[in-house]
Amino acid sequence: MPAPSPDPRRWLVVVAIVALGLNLRPAAVSLGPVLDDVRADLAMSGAEAGLLTTLPVLAFAGFGALAPRLARLVGPHRLTLLALLCVVVGLGARVTVSGVPAFLLLSLLALAGMATANVVLPALVKRHFPDRVGLMTSVYTTSLAVGLTLALTVTVPVGEALDGWRDGLLTWALVAAVAVLPWAGLLARDRRDPTATSQRAIGVLEAGRTSLGLRMGVFFGLQSLQAYAVYGWFGVVFRDAGFSPTTAGLLLGVIGGLSIPLSLLIPWLAARMDDQRPVMWALMSCYPLGYGGLILAPAAGAWLWAALVGTGLCAFPLALVLIGLRARTPDGTAALSGWTQSFGYLFAAIGPFGMGVLHDATGSWTVPLLALLVLAVPQLLVGLSLARPDHLEDHLERRTVTR
Repeated sequence: MPAPSPDPRRWLVVVAIVALGLNLRPAAVSLGPVLDDVRADLAMSGAEAGLLTTLPVLAFAGFGALAPRLARLVGPHRLTLLALLCVVVGLGARVTVSGVPAFLLLSLLALAGMATANVVLPALVKRHFPDRVGLMTSVYTTSLAVGLTLALTVTVPVGEALDGWRDGLLTWALVAAVAVLPWAGLLARDRRDPTATSQRAIGVLEAGRTSLGLRMGVFFGLQSLQAYAVYGWFGVVFRDAGFSPTTAGLLLGVIGGLSIPLSLLIPWLAARMDDQRPVMWALMSCYPLGYGGLILAPAAGAWLWAALVGTGLCAFPLALVLIGLRARTPDGTAALSGWTQSFGYLFAAIGPFGMGVLHDATGSWTVPLLALLVLAVPQLLVGLSLARPDHLEDHLERRTVTR
């Protein structure tokens, strides 16, 4: 008997998820390479620029927490489409304005769409591919890493080739507009199944009140703190070690570029294991080696230290696949995703701020790097506790029984 042909509707979901992954970071990171030009053109003050760079964290924390409830109200596919439309409108319209308030509001609109889709995506993977959570998490985290890398490297050249920073940023509105198309074809997936049994919805705060949710939030927050600190300051760290701006940028590119192949490997590998502690140990052991090397020999082994730190930062795709593995249902996954990411990204804001404060107070990078190294210890301990099989719904059931 011939094997059944692949369901074309499932391939549409795969295409939609890949397209969405590509658009989950450009709204946040494409501004960095052209920020000086934006500030000069809009006469943006330092305080306004600081608010602009803080908006991604605020959007992840605020709108990310609302995403699961909104998904229940309008349907996850409709919400994802609306989120993408917010990204398109926000990114497209902000390059046409000349005032700072309008630019900030439109940036927030785009970031709100990005943050909402970022939280809903793990639940959609759980809904459509419950038996392929690891593989599909690999697919979308790799797509996310590609989008992030392209936004960092392509925005300036596109602007220079065309008519300045506005055209460079407009590129990402056009990319998001293409991603709208497959999601428009998935709207029918939100029709309620009349034969389905209704289940009590799990709230974001309800997930956060469990020990599992609390540990997931702490692990994701510590991981994001490391990433924000590294991406925000390591270009300066490498330049202060004696490297040219170009070489410092290449070293930072090594840190970010490693996330592309490892984002494809780590979730797939982790999902095939009942206990993810070996993966956790392998990733987390890279932090002390990389930070220690930068403290002791920042110039001599810079390329190795960059590779080690970049590998450690791939705790991010591991955290995302754990969200899918630590809940049994799409609703539980959405609640756990909303809590983990909103709490985690808000917590992560401490990273770049704290690293700057420590550098100003000590005049060197030794103490900030030691602080990141020390913070890797609780991240490892919490991560190891999450690496063993556990599920959000089991925690909620135990809470209900003990009442």
